[in-house]
Amino acid sequence: MAAHPEGPHPTSPAPIVSLRRHRYRTRAWIAAIAAALAATVFACIRLVISRAEPILRGRVIETLSTRFKSRVELAEIHVWIADGLHVEGKGLKIYGATDPNPGEAGVQPLLDVPQFRFQTALRNLFREPMRVDTILVDGLTLHIPAANQRSEMRSLRRRGKMSIVVDQFVCTHTTLLINTTRPAKPPLEFDVSDLRLQEVGPGQPLRFDAKLLNPKPIGIIHSTGMFGPIDESRPRDSAVAGTYSFTHADLATFKGIAGILSSTGRYGGTLGRIEVDGETDTPDFQLTVSGHPVPLHTDFHAIVDGTDGDTYLDPVRARIRESSLTARGKVVRVKTGHGHDIQMNVVLNRASIQDLLWLGVKTDPPVMTGTVKMTAALHLPAGADDLSERLSLQGKFEVSDGYFSNDKLQTRIDALSLRSLGRPKLARQASEMTVPTELRGAFGLTHGMLSFSSLHFQVPGTSAAVTGQYSLDGSTFDFHGTLKMEAKLSQMTTGWKSILLKPVDPFFSKHGNGTEVPFKISGTRSEPHFELDFHH
Repeated sequence: MAAHPEGPHPTSPAPIVSLRRHRYRTRAWIAAIAAALAATVFACIRLVISRAEPILRGRVIETLSTRFKSRVELAEIHVWIADGLHVEGKGLKIYGATDPNPGEAGVQPLLDVPQFRFQTALRNLFREPMRVDTILVDGLTLHIPAANQRSEMRSLRRRGKMSIVVDQFVCTHTTLLINTTRPAKPPLEFDVSDLRLQEVGPGQPLRFDAKLLNPKPIGIIHSTGMFGPIDESRPRDSAVAGTYSFTHADLATFKGIAGILSSTGRYGGTLGRIEVDGETDTPDFQLTVSGHPVPLHTDFHAIVDGTDGDTYLDPVRARIRESSLTARGKVVRVKTGHGHDIQMNVVLNRASIQDLLWLGVKTDPPVMTGTVKMTAALHLPAGADDLSERLSLQGKFEVSDGYFSNDKLQTRIDALSLRSLGRPKLARQASEMTVPTELRGAFGLTHGMLSFSSLHFQVPGTSAAVTGQYSLDGSTFDFHGTLKMEAKLSQMTTGWKSILLKPVDPFFSKHGNGTEVPFKISGTRSEPHFELDFHH
């Protein structure tokens, strides 16, 4: 048998080792190349980031300087790459030609942005202009300069380009401050919890969607609409239009009234003259002095100065229970301190006096029913005191077909009418006759006390000229006047009393006809006292 030739055995491990070494070297090269690529990419990313921050800082400042024609400061800007380009900025301030609020220490910026951030595709960094879908802004404070300072913004014009285009701004915790030139008058302040601004196009208005907390009365306002384009030389003339809803407004914010108000409407015009048409519903409106809730509905047309909050109402049509009234007037901010001064002229062409008494007087039921006409001037100055203490009314009124709800008082009025007509026998009987009362006069309301400088009272057979006052809580009646009756004293009674009174008829008669006697009404609503008043 021949021997095998020289050489390795087919199953020798040498080729396998060689193959493994080859694979190992390949993997090592791949790992080295991958590491080199990773290092290169990392270096590139670091280079991009190092270049991106100054590029973006410049673009932000250039864009805002061009957009607002103002000096811009940016304290910090940070960039990182993770699923696109992420940018975060801090300490952004945009200044005007003048300090919008000289009353504060230091120079106040027009816009103060503590923090903003956005995300976009990395490729947008190298595009001109750079497009950003949404910028998130937190803590924006916007100072609106006083009216006489705004024209100076014309000097802020700068040349430049818009190197960043933003489709939408989403702002949280925004504060809007509208300043005044009066040092003692604080800015008008609004807290906007959620504000969304959308660019429609160059030179076009901004579309906005805003939710804000109204301070007084406390409630949520939701408004959508269009604003601008901004007239930099006359910001008051910048156009504004939209709709609003005001919900869950707690009127108890104002001391002296209560109820939950809701309102809807639309508005349009310019920032300095916004015309508003809307309506309000308060199903449980009440004055705390009376504690009687009533449904209150209003329709109104108003002109609002958006730069200082002053409002001119012309007209307001209100419905209280079954009664209607019309009012015209103004609500203006006070020159010093906080709050508003309200002045209104009120007209009631035909209303139910029991509706008004139910609203304003604590007594239950109201002291009188009937139809009333009234004109009044209302003044409600700003202050922390109860509304009933601050409210002032001066006016004239007429009540027809009036009846007193207190049976005791109405019975005495009925008896007086019969006696003054010369029917004393009917007056002594339990007559079913109930006579209406006619009233007219001039009144004033201050510090919760209703005073009558002149009050003319008339029932069949009797008229009276009265002065006096009545407290809204029903605790005080104090009226004094003179009764004029058609019959003589002796004709108002029967029997021996009539005979005894005949000699004194001339002393109480005027020109020989009828009777004149002084009288007074005192006590309270539950215990009125009607009697002659010879001390007057």
